[in-house]
Amino acid sequence: MKPILDAVESIEQVRRRGMLFILSSPSGAGKTTLAKRLMQADPAVTLSVSATTRRPRDGEVNGVDYHFVDKEQFAKMVVDGEMLEHATVFDNYYGSPRGPVEKVLSEGRDVLFDVDWQGARQIRDSMKEDVVSVFILPPSVEALEDRLRNRGLDDEETIRHRMEKSIAEMLHWPEYDYVLINADLDTCTTQLGSVLAAERLKLSRRSEGLETMFDRIKGG
Repeated sequence: MKPILDAVESIEQVRRRGMLFILSSPSGAGKTTLAKRLMQADPAVTLSVSATTRRPRDGEVNGVDYHFVDKEQFAKMVVDGEMLEHATVFDNYYGSPRGPVEKVLSEGRDVLFDVDWQGARQIRDSMKEDVVSVFILPPSVEALEDRLRNRGLDDEETIRHRMEKSIAEMLHWPEYDYVLINADLDTCTTQLGSVLAAERLKLSRRSEGLETMFDRIKGG
C-alpha cells in the first residue's frame, strides 16, 4: 500500500513541459509593467532574451540584455530555422532564438515574450502547441490616448502616429487565446496570473508526468 501512497503524494510534483507565454498590446496599454509584475511574482517565468545585430549599448551584457550577433550569423540562424520570430527595425535585425527557449521548456519553466502581433503570429507558426497568447487592451481608445499624453514623452505628431498604429494593432485581438482589459493594473495583474496558473494545469502539459506516476501505481 505504501508505494501507492508515495505515488499519490507525488501528484503535486508531476513534471510538466513549460509554455511560451506571449503578451501583446498597443503602446501605452501596460504590457511591459504587467510583464515585470508577473516575473517578480513568479520565479518560474523567464523573459526571452532576443538576438540582435545592433551594437551593445553601455552597460548591456551579452546573453543577459541581448544575444549580440552579426548580420551574417543572424541570417544563417533564420535560414537554419533557429529563430522563432524575427523582424527588421531601423536596419538592424531582432529575433528570438529557438535553442534557449527549448531548453527552458524542457525544464518545466515558462518563457515570457513581450512582442507585437506579428511576432506572436510567427511564434505560433513555429511552436503552436506550446503557445499561450494574451492581448492586453486599454479600457477605451480615449484612455489609451490620455496615457500617451500623460507620459509627456512625445509631441502631437508622434502621439497621432502612435494612436494610428495602436488602433491597427488592436484589430488583431481575435488571434489571441485571451484578451484582458487593463482598466485597473492590480486587477489585470491578478487576471494574468490566473491565466498562467490555469494553463499550467492543462492535461496536455502534464500528461507525460501523470502517465509516469500512474505507471508506478499500476506496477507497485
